Parts: sequence; structure tokens; C-alpha cells
Amino acid sequence: MTADTFTAVLWPEDHGPRRGPKPALSKERIAAEAIALADNAGLEAVTMQRLADGLGCAKMALYRHVPGRGELIALMTDTALGTPPELDGDWRTGLRQWTEAAWRGFTPHPWLAYTAVGPRVFGPNELGWLEAALGALDGTGLGPDQRLDVVALLSGHVRALVLQAGGAYGTTEAEMIDANHGILAAHGDDFPLTVAAFGHTGTDNAFEFGLTCILEGVAARIADAG
Repeated sequence: MTADTFTAVLWPEDHGPRRGPKPALSKERIAAEAIALADNAGLEAVTMQRLADGLGCAKMALYRHVPGRGELIALMTDTALGTPPELDGDWRTGLRQWTEAAWRGFTPHPWLAYTAVGPRVFGPNELGWLEAALGALDGTGLGPDQRLDVVALLSGHVRALVLQAGGAYGTTEAEMIDANHGILAAHGDDFPLTVAAFGHTGTDNAFEFGLTCILEGVAARIADAG
């Protein structure tokens, strides 16, 4: 598998309308079935054989559309991300809209926190999300590299909280506190600051608090840039 195979899946050449009946199997149908499988059973459940079983086709039929599991996951990722939001207002309003939209998009698909990372070929939807966020920062005085860093920071904030809420840890803040209640009750004297923090939380406000801190930091950098 090379970058070319990912590009071919994510950026197919338009050969115009095909003659004859519409094929029963398509990349859109494959992606939808794979996304549903990952949402219900986790990313590890997405295998070519299980996907073929769900689609009611032979496994070899899948390879005519996606040459391997890596390309399949790339297609799932770009499809699940969907089209980017329309942003308006100043840079702060735009970035808030963008991050809130990403949070809403990632939450039902926690596996995106694992697949939308690292060096990879971007699909049209993912590139659209990136372009929208960078566009919100256009004209702020930040350089292109700094704008990209801001987007990475906001994306990381979303992914970290998605993992905390529905991914690797599978718990909300309140559930985490409840799970550790007995331990802290028995050993609280050794961890007084943690006991105090847990005793004044439970609102699951980490997303808003973190986003506000990030945007305030970006505002400071913009001010420094003049």
C-alpha cells in the first residue's frame, strides 16, 4: 500500500456517468456499513470479512473499491468527518464554531480520535475542515505555520476529550469520580488536593474550559503579532 492507493480511493478521477445499471456495491455504501460497524463494535471489529458479511457480498468484491483495510479506514474517516461547517464572525467566533462542530462530529464516532491523526493522505472533507479553520485565522497576523499549530491544538483538545468520554477510557467525568470514590475515601489523606478537586466537579465542563483557555492564548499571540 502506498500513498497512491489512498489517493485513488479518496480522490477518484471523474470518468463521467457510467452506462448500464448502477452497481449494487459502491464506496459510499461500503463506508456507511463500515462506519456503522465501528460505531457499534469498535474499530477493531472492522475487518474486510466482517464488512463483506454485513454487505452480503464476497470479500473479494470489496477489493474492487478499497484495496486494503488501511484505505478502508481512510475512506471511513473522511466520510464520517462530513463536510466542514460554514463559519462566520471574527476569528474567535469562527474557531469556536469549528471546534464545537468537530466535537459534535467526533462524539458519535470516538474511533475518529485514533484514525484522524498522524501522517496520512487527507480526503476532500478533511482538507475542507482544515481550510475552514485556517481561513478563520486569515488576516490575524499569525503566520501560516502558527495558524496550522492553532488548528492542531484545537483538534488535539477535541480528540483528547473524545477519548476520555467515549474512547479509550469510556467514562465521563462523573463516572470517573464515582469509580474512584472508594479509593479516595480510604486513602484521601494522601491525596487531599485530588479529593478537593473531585468534590467540586462533576459538571463535565472540560471542553468549554479548555477551548476558552486555548482561544485566550491565541488572542495573546495575535496581539503580540500586532
